[in-house]
Amino acid sequence: MRPAQLALLLALLAGFTLIQIGPLFSLFSKAFLDADGSFAGLQNYADYFGSPSLSVSVRNTVDISFVTTLCSVLLGFAYAYALTRTNMRGKAFFRYTALIPIFLPTVVHALGLVYMFGKQGILTGLGVETELYGRFGIILSEIIYTFPQAFLMFVVALEVADGRLYEAADSMGVSAAGKFFGITLPDIRYTVVNVFFVCFTLAFTDFGAPKVLGGGYNVLATDIYKQIAGQFNMNMGAVVGTLLLLPAVLSFIAGRAVSSRNASTVNAKATRLVIRECAWRDAVFFVFCALVSACFLFLIAVLFMGALTEYYPYNMALTLRHFSFNASTGGIGSYFNSLWMSLLTAVFGTAFAFVYAYMMEKTDGFAALRRYGKLLAALPLALPGMVVGVSFIFFFNARSNPLHFIYGTVVILVLSNILHYFAVPFITATGSLKKLDREFESVSDSMRVSRLRLFLRVSAPLSLTAVLEIFMYYFVNSMVTVSAVVFLYGAKFKVASIAITHMEEAGDISQAAAMSLLILFINVAVRGAYALAAKCTERKIL
Repeated sequence: MRPAQLALLLALLAGFTLIQIGPLFSLFSKAFLDADGSFAGLQNYADYFGSPSLSVSVRNTVDISFVTTLCSVLLGFAYAYALTRTNMRGKAFFRYTALIPIFLPTVVHALGLVYMFGKQGILTGLGVETELYGRFGIILSEIIYTFPQAFLMFVVALEVADGRLYEAADSMGVSAAGKFFGITLPDIRYTVVNVFFVCFTLAFTDFGAPKVLGGGYNVLATDIYKQIAGQFNMNMGAVVGTLLLLPAVLSFIAGRAVSSRNASTVNAKATRLVIRECAWRDAVFFVFCALVSACFLFLIAVLFMGALTEYYPYNMALTLRHFSFNASTGGIGSYFNSLWMSLLTAVFGTAFAFVYAYMMEKTDGFAALRRYGKLLAALPLALPGMVVGVSFIFFFNARSNPLHFIYGTVVILVLSNILHYFAVPFITATGSLKKLDREFESVSDSMRVSRLRLFLRVSAPLSLTAVLEIFMYYFVNSMVTVSAVVFLYGAKFKVASIAITHMEEAGDISQAAAMSLLILFINVAVRGAYALAAKCTERKIL
C-alpha cells in the first residue's frame, strides 16, 4: 500500500471512529453515572425498572413491536409474493404504491390516521369507531412504517428462484401447497428471520407514531424524549438509550449469523421460474394488493384534503392558506432547512460512503485495518436513530470536546444522518465495486497511473448508478428522519419533520398536512430523477 493510500485509510477510520465510537462511549458512560458525575453502577437501571410508570414502557414497547412485526411480515410477504409469483396485472403500479410510506416521516403516517380515525375522521363519520390513541393506533401506524421494508426484502428473495425445483415437483405430482411449504418457504427462511428482526427493531425504536398517537400509552422512545427534553434527566435518558439498543444489537447479531449460513440455492444451471396461469389465484392477490394500495393512496388523499380545505370537516372550501406556515412552529424556513440538510447529507454522505467502500475493497495490505473498517461500517445497522441523537448530545455538547461548536448547527445534523443511514450506502457501494475486475488496479500500477486517476476515470464512472442510488437514499431518508434529529436541531435551524411534530402539538394539523405534502413532492421528484438518471447512465455504459 502506498503512503498516500495508508494516510487516507487512517484518516477515514479515525473520522468514523470519532463520530461513532466516541458518542457511544459517552452514552454508556452517562448511564452508569449519577447526576453529580459520580459512578453509580447499576443504580440508574434499578431506579428505572423500580418505577412502575417507567418499567411498563418496556412491556408496552415489546408488545407493539411484536404485533407490528407479525402483521408486517405476513402482509409484506403476501404483497411480494403477488408481485413475483403470480400473473396478475398492474404489478408496476402496485410496486410503486407500496413505497409511498417511505417518502413520508413516521409522524405523517400517524397524522393520516388521525384524519381517518380521529374524533372527526372520515371513517369515524361513516360509523367506523376505533380507539386510535394508544396501543391500536401505534400498531396501525407502525405497520404502515414497517410494511415497505418487509416488502422490499421479500421481493429481493422471491424474485430469484430455480425453476428446476418446481418442474421436478410438478413431475412428481406435488400440490401447490406442497411446493409452497416444501420449496418456497425453505428457500427464503433466512430472509424471514432478517425481516422479522428488522421490522421488530424499527417498531421498537420509532418515535414518530408514539409521539402523535401514544396518549397515555408510554413506550421507550417517548420515555427517552420525556427524560431528556422534558425533565433534563440525562442519566435516565442514557439508560433508556441503552435499552433501545438491545433489539438492534440482537438484530445485528442475528443478521450476521444468518448471512453467514445463507447459502445460495441458485447456480449457473438454474432455469427461470415459469409462473403458470391460474385465474382465481391472480384475482385473489389482485384484490389484496388493490386494498393495500388503496390504504396508502387514501393516506395521501386525506393529507390533500386537510391541506387544501379551510377547516376540515366544518368548512370544506378550497384554500392554499395552510401553506403559509406559522413562524412559531418552524415556518417555510424549516422546509428549506430540510432541503439544505438533506442535500449536504447526500453529497458528503455519498462521497464518504463510496470512498470508504473503495478503500475497503480496492486497496491491498493492512488487512487488520480494513477488517476494523468493515466492522465500523456494519455497526450503524445496530444504531437506532434516537440512540444516535442522544449519544451525539452527550458527546458533542460536552464543553471539553473541541468539536462542541458544531452542536445546534446543520453540521451535527448532517453527521448524524450520515452515520445513521451509512450501512445501506456502504453495502450498495461495496456491491458495485466488487463487480469491477481487480485487473484495473493491477494494470494501473504496472502503467504507473495513480490510484486517484483510476478512481476518478474508471471506478467512479463505472459505479455511477450505485453513486446515484446512494445519493437518492441519503436525501430521501434525511428529509423524513425524526428520531435522529429530534434532540440535535438548533433553535435557529428547525427541520421540516420536526416542524410537523410541533404543528401537530399546537393543533395546526392542516399546516402539518401541507408540510407533509411538500416533503412528499420533493422525495418523489428525487426518486423519479434518480430512476431517469440511472436509466440514462445504464444506456451510456452499455
